[in-house]
Amino acid sequence: MSSEKVKAKPAAKSGATVKVRQTASVAGRYKDQKATLIGLRLNKIGRVSVLEDTPAVRGMINKVKHLVVVE
Repeated sequence: MSSEKVKAKPAAKSGATVKVRQTASVAGRYKDQKATLIGLRLNKIGRVSVLEDTPAVRGMINKVKHLVVVE
């Protein structure tokens, strides 16, 4: 057995969140846009997701900015 200690992941430094609402359908869109919406925990019009405000999430929102609204 190893005597190494497992370190826990550090908590998010800021408690900032972003609220995203899907306003348009993914019908007829590219597969990567649909996958991005699923990554944002959205897949139906009107769904709202509250996510941690990180550069990765901001990039995902930017990719599907024509399908969502940031509240």
